[in-house]
Amino acid sequence: MSLMPIFLDLEGRAGLLVGAGSVALDKIGTLLQAGVRLRVVAPEAREEIRSLAAEGRLEWVQRSFAPTDLDGIFIAIAATDQPEVNAAVYQAAVERGVLCNSVDDIPHCDFFFGSVVRRGALQIAISTSGESPAFAQRLRREIDEQLSPDIGPWLTELGALRREILATHPAGDERRALLHQLAQRPLCESASCPTRLLADPTLAPEKRRKDGARGESGKVYLVGAGPGDPELLTLRALRLLQSADVILHDDLVPQAILALGSQAEILNVGKRCGAKSITQEEINALLVDYARAGRTVVRLKSGDPLIFGRAAEEMAALREAGADFEVVPGITAAFAAAAAVPFPLTDRHTASSVIFSTGHHAQSHNDAPLPAKEDATRIVYMPGRDLKLLAAEWLAEGLPADLPCVLVSRAAQPDQEVRCTTLAALGDEALLPAPSLLLAGWAVRKSAARFMTHADISVEL
Repeated sequence: MSLMPIFLDLEGRAGLLVGAGSVALDKIGTLLQAGVRLRVVAPEAREEIRSLAAEGRLEWVQRSFAPTDLDGIFIAIAATDQPEVNAAVYQAAVERGVLCNSVDDIPHCDFFFGSVVRRGALQIAISTSGESPAFAQRLRREIDEQLSPDIGPWLTELGALRREILATHPAGDERRALLHQLAQRPLCESASCPTRLLADPTLAPEKRRKDGARGESGKVYLVGAGPGDPELLTLRALRLLQSADVILHDDLVPQAILALGSQAEILNVGKRCGAKSITQEEINALLVDYARAGRTVVRLKSGDPLIFGRAAEEMAALREAGADFEVVPGITAAFAAAAAVPFPLTDRHTASSVIFSTGHHAQSHNDAPLPAKEDATRIVYMPGRDLKLLAAEWLAEGLPADLPCVLVSRAAQPDQEVRCTTLAALGDEALLPAPSLLLAGWAVRKSAARFMTHADISVEL
């Protein structure tokens, strides 16, 4: 079946609904929301439909259907539990040229009700041509979860700005290009909003093109692609892939994930078996250059970007260049492997700690080798109420008193708290709200104070 998807303006138009049971009730909300002047014909009606009629929101005609009920009707729905009645409604509608939907009866349908995602003026309708409304509803839920809640207000503002441009700019390629340009940008209410300034009719086209190309300051997202299954991406990672201007990815990221960013410029900056096609310094330079050009950049890394992903070097380069960036975590390979077997990484009887390590370590004549017990980042989930005891145990093991430690409470949540300290001072730290983690090791020292930007952070490193 070949269907043409359209959106009908039904405001004030006459609609007929034959039937007043549960099936009919499911359609009434959609019809009334669209502004249909609705008449319901049925010998009996559910109490909810009677109430709507009493409120004047629809007309209920208490009798059986007659073909003349379709006179002057624009759209009709047959929703009784009697197939012969529904068929008669459809046949009478065909004879009068009235669009008709016979619920759950595909051959007797001129149109189908879609599952709709709404964000203000934005509507995304999904249809399976009546084959599986349940599947359409599943897709609606998935799309709804991925769309930002502020799209509706943004679209309203964009519509108002578009009408201003249509009234003040001459028709032509310049105006068309400007409208497409604005659809990619954020809007604010301020008169000095850069997007609103672009729409100034007195702005020379050359300057508009220049300012539009530069746009707002770009941003780099260090994104975890997870172990390779697209369904294990975070929703945030998926949204960024779909909206990115540029994607720089590791060689191990599969095509199924790269395909999600089909609108972006995609560059492979990975290496396999030690064979480098691009140096880390060149990758850093690309990230900075794209950000300075106002682009939204996704640096896509296998697993989690903060575990063996050279993220420290890229963050350092971005900080030095003054480029904005954000880290979006992913499922690291250790977790995916344990889940695949499956087996727990921790067990209250046999395994109380996890230490991540790699077979590759940067070689530098300027770095003195660390003792084995210090050459690791220790991650302690739920460190307990007595940090003094934990600190004493680590000091007894021979860990140095100035070993950097970071306490994180309610990680990645709006009320996240972070405190940086040392092993010597760890026992004196006040308790943080659960859930909390303790991270300790020399890897913390170089970046913790700068990486954490919350106002409630205390830094003692």
